[in-house]
Amino acid sequence: MIYTTFSQLYDELMEPTMYEQWLAFVQKELDKNKGPLLDLACGAGRLAVMLAQAGFDVSGLDFSTEMLALADMHAHEAGVEIPLIEGNMLDLSALDQYDQVTCFADSFCYLKDEAQVGQAFKEVYQHLNEGGKFIFDVITPYQTDVVYPGYMYNYNDESRAFLWASYADKAPHSVVHDLTFFNWNENLGGYDRLAEDHHERTYDLEVYQKLLSQAGFQKVTVTADFGQAEINAETTRWFFACQK
Repeated sequence: MIYTTFSQLYDELMEPTMYEQWLAFVQKELDKNKGPLLDLACGAGRLAVMLAQAGFDVSGLDFSTEMLALADMHAHEAGVEIPLIEGNMLDLSALDQYDQVTCFADSFCYLKDEAQVGQAFKEVYQHLNEGGKFIFDVITPYQTDVVYPGYMYNYNDESRAFLWASYADKAPHSVVHDLTFFNWNENLGGYDRLAEDHHERTYDLEVYQKLLSQAGFQKVTVTADFGQAEINAETTRWFFACQK
């Protein structure tokens, strides 16, 4: 099995406690007996596997075939069945209806602009059954404007190294993550180098609330700390719970 460098390393380095906190937020907001759940931008499937183990009828959708390959591997290792769908959150027309939808790890912040975020919200709304619930998170302008600029993270082990540096991007509340990988190549007796740029953009809270309202959601609550606290000026991640 071949994965892109970023997909595999992201999967391995993601803090496990984050998934535990996302799971706790889902269990607080959603009901495993309510009906089918779609995990949008499921990535390597770590949360989807935990949801399946917790009794949710979960399916996963992601744009990346490499991430879905990892998700399939994790599901088999855990002994759970999770339907995995390759697709784009901007067009869910081929999908069934769901009673619950989740989307975490600030996945909406990787969309190009406000119009795409609004389109994704509309797609979710249209694929939720009446009374269904949609929960997700996004990073805040405080995260992009204050925390991320100048942020650096380095990782290395016996066979690879990973350098991460973040900078403010051109658009308001946007950031670029400059990722550089060095993987040991036994045949060459040296390291292969791969560089990737990842762009994130977020918006003021009022923008998200407007887009959700335009999509059709009228009952929306916003919290911090995985639903455990009220938001404030230094909140780094907003958690939304939206009822259809």
